Amino acid sequence: MLRVAIPNKGQLAEPAKQMLREAGYLQSGSLEKLVIHDPTNDAEFFFLRPKDVATYVGSGTLDVGITGRDMLLDSQADAEEILELGFGGSTFRLAAPIGTAKTVSDLNGKRIACSYPTLLQKYLDEQGVAARIIKLDGAVENAVALGVADWVADVVATGTTLRQAGLEVVGEPLLKSEAIVIRRNGAAQDGAFDTFVRRLQGVMVARAYVLVDYDIKKDLLAKACALTPGIESPTISDLADPAWAAVRAMVSKAEVHGIMDSLYDLGARGILVTDIHACRL
Repeated sequence: MLRVAIPNKGQLAEPAKQMLREAGYLQSGSLEKLVIHDPTNDAEFFFLRPKDVATYVGSGTLDVGITGRDMLLDSQADAEEILELGFGGSTFRLAAPIGTAKTVSDLNGKRIACSYPTLLQKYLDEQGVAARIIKLDGAVENAVALGVADWVADVVATGTTLRQAGLEVVGEPLLKSEAIVIRRNGAAQDGAFDTFVRRLQGVMVARAYVLVDYDIKKDLLAKACALTPGIESPTISDLADPAWAAVRAMVSKAEVHGIMDSLYDLGARGILVTDIHACRL
C-alpha cells in the first residue's frame, strides 16, 4: 500500500487535493479526515502539518509526500525532491523597514525573525554575515513592529503582506520554492510510487495542453502541420471531400489562440479546441 503525506492547511493544501483528484485519487471519503483510505488505488493519504511532511517521509514512516521545496530544505529530512508540481510558487526573501536598508551587508549585527531558521542560517554562513535569528512559527512580518526583530526572512508569494507591515524586500530571493513530490533518499523502486508520479505528470500535461481539431485543404497540409506538430505527429484523416483532410493535434494551452489565428489565416476551417482531462505521454 502506498502511504502519501499531504499538507492539511496552507497554500499547498487545496491545490494538492485537487491535483490528486484529477489524478484519480481521493475519489471517495471526506477530505476533512486526518487519514483517507483509497482502496481503489491501494493507497492511504495522511493530512499533516505542512512542515511535518518531509520529516515523516524522510524517516520512512510514509512513502511519498507533497510539500514545498522550502519546507523540505529547512527540515533537513533524509528525503529528496522527485517532481515539481507547478503550483504554490513562492520566494524566500529578506525584508527590512522601508527605506532603512539597501544591501544584505546591512544585516550584520541585526535580529532577523524567521520561520525557516535552517535556510536562513545557511544563507548567512554563505554570505559571511553575523546576525541573530529569532525563530517564530508564523506571522513574522509583525516582528519588527512589535520590537522583536530588526529584519525578517519570510516565504512570500506576492509580498503584499510585507508591504502592509511597512517592510520592503532587500536583495535577490534566497530560495525559489514551489510544491514538489518528495521521497526518502535511497528508497527502493516501487511500482505504486512510479504510477503515482506518472499520474501527476499526466495531470500537469493535461493542464498545459489542449486538443485542436480542424479541416484543411490537402495542398496546405504540410504548412498546417508545421503550426500543430503535436507530441509525436498530428493525426490526419481523410474527409468525404478528397481535397480536404481533418487534423487533430495537442498544442500548448498558452499558445492556442495564436495558433488558431494562424490556422484560420492559412485556410483552416472548423477549428475546435477541447480540454484534456487526463494524459499519458
